[in-house]
Amino acid sequence: MYVQSWFATPAKPEKKKKKRRIVEIGDRLFQLNYAEEQRNELEAIESIYPDSFTVLSEDPTSFTITVTSDAGENGETVETTLKFTYVDKYPDEPPLWEIYSQENLEESDAEDILTLLQQQAEENLGMVMIFTLVTAVQEKLNTIVDVMKNRQEEEKRRKEREAQEAEKVAFQGTVVTIENFLAWKAKFELEMAELRRKRQKEEEQAGKPKLTGKQLFERDHNLDTSDIQFLEDAGNNVEVDESLFQDIEDLDLDEDDPDFDPIEMGSDED
Repeated sequence: MYVQSWFATPAKPEKKKKKRRIVEIGDRLFQLNYAEEQRNELEAIESIYPDSFTVLSEDPTSFTITVTSDAGENGETVETTLKFTYVDKYPDEPPLWEIYSQENLEESDAEDILTLLQQQAEENLGMVMIFTLVTAVQEKLNTIVDVMKNRQEEEKRRKEREAQEAEKVAFQGTVVTIENFLAWKAKFELEMAELRRKRQKEEEQAGKPKLTGKQLFERDHNLDTSDIQFLEDAGNNVEVDESLFQDIEDLDLDEDDPDFDPIEMGSDED
């Protein structure tokens, strides 16, 4: 028994070597399997996205895919370029990803896309998943465009409501109350006083000539009866200097003569 066991002990290290070799072979097979899966997926992705697929490096395998939303009602779109990098054990481990570039994409939307990629990768571990990830992002971009469209429509409806309200107010006018009437009246009187002041100042600066008696009578008809009113107010107790009229009888006034001109008569006396 002792001899047999003595001969058996040297065989243990040999078994360990064999096991290691089996593991190494298995790892190589898995590595080859990973590499083959990655290579096959890469060829498929290139055929699916020929115009938006770009290889950045081969070791490690890194590439970009540009994803564009469907056009909105007014032709608006959002776009993002995703960068993927294979890890050694992909697809049993998720690839690395990042948003390489974007257009018309808000920061919150970019964060939502990264979260979406993480969720989709966890659900598809063990399977090639690039097409699935890109499809999910494509649907997300379309949703973003729909949200933009709804915002634009809501903004349009809001402006229409405001225009209708403004038109309604303009048609109905302002309801007059005692308060706003008094405020308007005070403002109006101030404006009219300022207007009269400016007009008077302009007339003074323009050197407006003094009005004649005739112009005064034509402008103010109350002057027609001013003398009569003056006599009535004085009770006919007005003192008159009669000496001013003593020689009036000596004047040869031919009032019936149509050619009679008092001015010419005064000049003859001179």
